[in-house]
Amino acid sequence: MPKIESAHGAGGKIMQRLLEEIVIPSFSKRKIGSIGLDEMDDGATVQISGTNLIVCTDAHTVYPIFFPGGNLGTLTACGTVNDLAVMGARPVAMTNTVIIEEGTEIDILQTVLKSLNDIIEPLDIAMVAGDTKVMPVGTLDGIIMSTTGIGEIYLDQPISDGGAKDGDDLIISGPIGDHGTVLLAHREGLEFETTLTSDVAPLWIPIRACLDVGGVHAMKDPTRGGTAVALNEIASKSKLEMEIQESMIPIRPAVQSLCDVLGLNPLHMSSEGKFVMAVGPEYTDDIIMALRKHESTKDAQVVGKFQKGTPRVLMKTTIGGRKVIQIPYGEPVPRVC
Repeated sequence: MPKIESAHGAGGKIMQRLLEEIVIPSFSKRKIGSIGLDEMDDGATVQISGTNLIVCTDAHTVYPIFFPGGNLGTLTACGTVNDLAVMGARPVAMTNTVIIEEGTEIDILQTVLKSLNDIIEPLDIAMVAGDTKVMPVGTLDGIIMSTTGIGEIYLDQPISDGGAKDGDDLIISGPIGDHGTVLLAHREGLEFETTLTSDVAPLWIPIRACLDVGGVHAMKDPTRGGTAVALNEIASKSKLEMEIQESMIPIRPAVQSLCDVLGLNPLHMSSEGKFVMAVGPEYTDDIIMALRKHESTKDAQVVGKFQKGTPRVLMKTTIGGRKVIQIPYGEPVPRVC
């Protein structure tokens, strides 16, 4: 009998098959709004008595719990905030289930929870409910957090990752692959000539600035599976061809160097403080200006364009050729988010 393997949780092709063939068909009623389980977006719309909310849920696990630039609490908060934000929702409330391995130091738990609160408090997000469980030694590796986020749709309609339009520009909010690369380097004891940290950051404020400008048609945060998965999902769901310019993709030298040495692709490395966005071309310049006013998105860049054609992602290489960017089978760095 087939068994679950680590790649089933890494965001690549094998995970998509598991969701499409096993998980999603297990449920008969899969939406109570315009976006539900079948759409496989970052969250879902919930329409009840005239109220239209966005709800997302995610389980957060990372090894090690503390990494350069953040920890499990930072990751939990930002992951939930960003899933709501890329759907055009203002985060308003969260719930959090904490599952703790027996023997974990209470100071570690307190530090992780404080880091979570340090992210959500300035955004006026309430932690309204939760649950705590303790598992015996050896049945769990440290701490797992499972969080649900509730958001208020900021404009009239939610932003779907399948909403890109022919002629849209593709914007990446900054250098990609930092989080996955940092985790890999930290685990393997690799060092860089420059200090490289995870890009984990909440994105609601810069995304709100983009929504205020207008012209945003689709968004996605490139977490598990990296930028390659995020771009392919937008192209596939929008039924458009996306062409990106290799020379325009923002990648830090340290990320590129490590990937070159290990034979990895920065497009497959996860990011936890970046997003990709399809924007009407008449709004592009104003949105870039808005993004560059914020620290986490100051290096935003237009990297490609959407056009009619086969739903796929094509990359124009630096030597003038073109190649198809595939969704990875799994991800080279397990337990990153």
